[in-house]
Amino acid sequence: MRDLKVIFDGGTALIPFVMAGDPDLETTVSLVEAMVEAGADAVELGMPFSDPLADGPVIQEAGQRALACGTTLESVVKTAGEIAGKVAVPIILMGYFNPIMSYGVDRFASDLADAGVAAVIVPDLPFDEGDELHQALKSRGVTPILMVSPNIADDRLAEIGRRAEGFIYCVSLLGVTGQGSLHEGMASYIERVRRNVSVPLALGFGIDGPERAAQVAPLVDGVVVGSAVVKAVHGSGGGPKGVACGAKLIGEIASAIG
Repeated sequence: MRDLKVIFDGGTALIPFVMAGDPDLETTVSLVEAMVEAGADAVELGMPFSDPLADGPVIQEAGQRALACGTTLESVVKTAGEIAGKVAVPIILMGYFNPIMSYGVDRFASDLADAGVAAVIVPDLPFDEGDELHQALKSRGVTPILMVSPNIADDRLAEIGRRAEGFIYCVSLLGVTGQGSLHEGMASYIERVRRNVSVPLALGFGIDGPERAAQVAPLVDGVVVGSAVVKAVHGSGGGPKGVACGAKLIGEIASAIG
């Protein structure tokens, strides 16, 4: 499925993140299937990278484990296609621009379209330097998702709002993924973003479980949960037990946000 709009039609969308290849790609497929069954409305699939500037320790370590077991961007794209053929929710890839540039922008966009990937998030690619990738993706029906953070300037927010498609990824704090405290002025931050965009808003970074997801759900159209899922899966030893733990957490968050 590539229609991002429908995931926001039934209330606050739940979008878990998993690192592809952690602990292996076979488990990644099983984990995504289990999370969708537990209530995920879309899934972010991480593309492991050696220098993930936006990620905290939990996601960084997941990426290193995935790379150590031989996960490549090519294998992630192939796995995304396998997953897209098995689940009825959009698959969103998230990762950094260096591997995409090495892979080839046109080849990346073309292969994602063939795989049935709905969208891509590239945290280290500023929107005003992303024309080549964004156009390559959009021409093939894959949506580039733009990100904003609490300290974004009004004029830049307005420009991102004019270009946004699918949804806006709102970073919840001034820091990296998996860190503790949400931005103090969360309500006014989200209100400021909403004044400037017409697409749904999904909030991520620092959503560490059901309680915090329920706290922010009334403010936004979707919540992204990453480090908590990775920690649950890895902490339980991975494999079938890890898949079960990850799905259990997603079920609890789905119930919490309604």
